[in-house]
Amino acid sequence: MRKACVIGWPVAHSRSPLIHNFWIEKYGVADALYERLAVEPDKLADTIARLNELGYVGANVTVPHKEAAFALLTRHDALAKRLRAVNTIVTTDEGLEGRNTDGYGFIANLKSGAPGWNAAAAPVVMIGAGGAARAIAVSLEEEGAPELRIVNRTRARAEALVTEIGLADAHIYEWDELPRALDGAGLLVNTTTRGMKSENDLSLDLSPLAKQAVVTDIVYTPLETGLLRDAKAAGFTVVDGLGMLLHQAVPGFEAWFGTRPEVTDELRAHVLGDMGARE
Repeated sequence: MRKACVIGWPVAHSRSPLIHNFWIEKYGVADALYERLAVEPDKLADTIARLNELGYVGANVTVPHKEAAFALLTRHDALAKRLRAVNTIVTTDEGLEGRNTDGYGFIANLKSGAPGWNAAAAPVVMIGAGGAARAIAVSLEEEGAPELRIVNRTRARAEALVTEIGLADAHIYEWDELPRALDGAGLLVNTTTRGMKSENDLSLDLSPLAKQAVVTDIVYTPLETGLLRDAKAAGFTVVDGLGMLLHQAVPGFEAWFGTRPEVTDELRAHVLGDMGARE
């Protein structure tokens, strides 16, 4: 049996099995299974070293193990090297390889949810400078964004992001400079957890954005955050965060099981049903 898993601590909350097992059934992948594998930090090295021995052809890696997994692997794809973080492990002829598909998932979700969006058309504003922001920043740079405006409450953290991943056309704005950062921007992305569950929504004046701007949020619980609700009411195109979760899973599934899956409305409804939500 070809098995893959998601490694994390804790990991019970992960919806990756829901996604991959849906595809396994949909595409008729024989003798395949995707599982959760709860791994304490002090057992991560042994688990990764024995991944194939444990019966796995590969794995996803979630918090808090992404950076530690990078350090434990000797082979990486270009994005994982740049970010020094791994979310996907693949078995190759040369051994285990760490990859990072978060940026792919973000861009694929944007292109699906806002087909007319063009990264090169206008500056991009990114709120936040945490782990998710790193992959998103690199993916936007690679898509040709002419300028990345980073707004974060802690300037030092934003400066560290720019330096550590080597962003060329990035500018940092203080929180009270947000209106100036938004001026003429063609994309606004929230990479923070603001708006998730009981946390405070982001309440922003979006009027400085370009008329055809797109607003997206990596939060997907709730599916429509306060930021997206306000943006929709103001007439902007909005893209929710669930698609990023779904799209980032595509490259790993293809590498492990030999079939490139599609992110469909059926899959989205399947995951939303598990969340107790609907469109």
